[in-house]
Amino acid sequence: MSPLHSAAAGGHVQCLEILLKSGFDPNFMLHPRVRRSYDDERRSALFFAVSNNDLHCARLLLEAGAMVNQDPVKCLQVALRQGNYELINTLLKYGANVNYYSRVNTTHFPSALQYALKDEVMLRMILNHGYDVMRCFDCPYGDSSHDYAPWTTSVIKDMVFCEVITVSWLKPLSGQVVRIMLDYTDHVSFCPKLKETLQQQKQWPEICHIQRNTRSLKHLCRLRIREHLSRLRLRAPVFVNFLPLPPRLKDYLRFKEFDVYSRGSMVNL
Repeated sequence: MSPLHSAAAGGHVQCLEILLKSGFDPNFMLHPRVRRSYDDERRSALFFAVSNNDLHCARLLLEAGAMVNQDPVKCLQVALRQGNYELINTLLKYGANVNYYSRVNTTHFPSALQYALKDEVMLRMILNHGYDVMRCFDCPYGDSSHDYAPWTTSVIKDMVFCEVITVSWLKPLSGQVVRIMLDYTDHVSFCPKLKETLQQQKQWPEICHIQRNTRSLKHLCRLRIREHLSRLRLRAPVFVNFLPLPPRLKDYLRFKEFDVYSRGSMVNL
């Protein structure tokens, strides 16, 4: 293990700062033999900092050039699991990939959503940064019935969103989650299973109203522009900053009106 990894693992901020200033590579990887001693096969010093919920060390490493997506288990996944808004926001600022897929309990939709279903702040954070929300409405059954055995927590397979959000303990969240998702889409189709569940939720009338009406032209333009930018560029907020556009238009492209985290941070100042 390198001195940099040891400093990050121990939360030794001053040591970490000295090492980085002395030229230690923030992207130096653990030796494969050492990695195998960890269940998550971690590689980077940044992963140690994020695992410790250590915002200060994580920022030092990121500012020194640490890459955020190089570990088998993504740093963003760890931060989402911990529910640390500031750490999540910092990782997203430095290009964390919101469309990663977990190696276990695989889903048809990017895995980050699993940690954000009960938290609007985290949900909007990943959606604002380019989460592929359309994968959630991509049901292989289409308009047909879902003919399969009931899902249980012991089953591990490529689960589609409609199967996950309709289990008994998540069903009460389905209306709010889908309603929020509709802020980031054009018209979408609901498979029979998802529609049946949504019809039981208090948000159903509002969802129907949105689905029945054509979206505003400016919203459709925003979706089209974001599509052309690609998710890779959306992962780097600095890219949007350099676009030759007025500040208000840049904010609109970034869904700033739905940035619940920033509004909350300003209120707490």
